[in-house]
Amino acid sequence: MDFIDKAFENKLKAEMLDLTRAPLVSVVIPMYNAAKYLPACLNSVLEQSYRNLEIICVDDGSPDNCADIVNSYDDNRIVLVKQNNRGLAGARNTGIRWAKGDFVALLDADDTWFPKKIEIHVSHLRANPDIGISYSGSQFIDEAGTDMKIGQYPKHKNISADDIFCRNPVGNGSAPVLRKAVFSEIAFFSPEHGHADAMYFDESFRQSEDVECWLRIALSTKWKFEGVNEVLTYYRVNGGGLSANWQKQLAAWERSVEKNRQIDPDFVAKWESLARAYQYRYLARRAIQSRDASSARMLTLLAFKSNSSIIVKDFSRSAITATCAILLSILSTPQYEALERQAMGIPA
Repeated sequence: MDFIDKAFENKLKAEMLDLTRAPLVSVVIPMYNAAKYLPACLNSVLEQSYRNLEIICVDDGSPDNCADIVNSYDDNRIVLVKQNNRGLAGARNTGIRWAKGDFVALLDADDTWFPKKIEIHVSHLRANPDIGISYSGSQFIDEAGTDMKIGQYPKHKNISADDIFCRNPVGNGSAPVLRKAVFSEIAFFSPEHGHADAMYFDESFRQSEDVECWLRIALSTKWKFEGVNEVLTYYRVNGGGLSANWQKQLAAWERSVEKNRQIDPDFVAKWESLARAYQYRYLARRAIQSRDASSARMLTLLAFKSNSSIIVKDFSRSAITATCAILLSILSTPQYEALERQAMGIPA
């Protein structure tokens, strides 16, 4: 019995020693009207195989009970920060400023992670000191948390600035884990937003704030982007308003282009038409998801008109987008959805 107790004690000491040697990871979770999904989000962090975490939950003036949910957890790694509503960029900025870790992992409150996500990203970053942004593929889930059988499986090696501009391989705001040093390098101040704190994401953006930030990092620093060739994030696709906001999404993307044009005008001039084609196609796919046939058709045509080489560079996805836009226009919604389920192998 004593032998068993001693072995357990030694194992525990070894685990504690390993924990103290492991770099601290700061998980930043912005919260606004996310109470419905927040427990699953938090549980996915607490269940990570990598344990040396701090979890910074930023209540961005949320009108629901997000703060109460956070306070119901008995885990001293969780920190609750409250602020007046400043949007997703403002909530992320606050969380990053609070972060004490060597690495910062971003997680939106309606998304979740696979159990080994942080462990894999920490290993990736520690093995590659020139990489500043490590990201993963993502699996799409619907509002109920059901696997949609589709996802984002981006290019993960040899990432250049034009990859960031045209394709955004990072994919979504819950996929990347970054070195804190990257944020320190791109920090700026903008007192017109009502505070004197450092900003990393531009708080004047309410959409496309991550796209703008990634390209700014690519154009203004020497840090490399690289993904791990695994799906480690569950990204929730909310059904409401997917295409209703496509005009706002496009306007925000246009603003991000203009902002980064100031850093490297020759780069933007060279790649803008192709990047615009990919952006139109992305918005077309969002319109298809929300069954907006007219927007899907128009955006698909705009993509091909902006830069027709998108058809050759990514024939499969371009062809599928165009086909779906056409079918959505000529079939009833039930017919289209039945065909879509059949194509994805989902039982009726």
